[in-house]
Amino acid sequence: MNTQSETFDGGCTCRFVRYRMASKPLIVHCCHCRWCQRESGASFALNALIEADRVQLLHGDVEVISTPSKSGNGQKIARCPKCRIAVWSNYYQAGEVIRFIRVGSLDEPDRLPPDIHIYTTTKQPWVVIPPGTPAVAELYSLRELWPKESLERMAQARAQKP
Repeated sequence: MNTQSETFDGGCTCRFVRYRMASKPLIVHCCHCRWCQRESGASFALNALIEADRVQLLHGDVEVISTPSKSGNGQKIARCPKCRIAVWSNYYQAGEVIRFIRVGSLDEPDRLPPDIHIYTTTKQPWVVIPPGTPAVAELYSLRELWPKESLERMAQARAQKP
């Protein structure tokens, strides 16, 4: 499938920030770590990983806020400056070239179900992972689980890193 042919629009609650993902994401994580639970105020965070240059800001602007993380390296959360809704994050490990789009900020979040559940050692016991969906105790090796096309896209993104 041509990843460039699919787009995904989203934004904040007040509609000041509007963005478009210009292709399918590299992968969609459902993260059950305690940090994501705390930051989202929910049982997990659902993030679509995509190259920053494939995210187009259609309207408004974001305010980037640095927050602590378990690694100690922090993360940068892009929020609407008006309603404060988080629309994406950048984590230290992926740098500025990969955005972690908050799937819940998409107009049609049901189009991007999780490809993998991570940090399941701290998932809430009543959360049921669907049969057949990959799940790992902590993190995983990209080479073992990512599709070849996603690995190639990630390598290209990292090569363009400033």
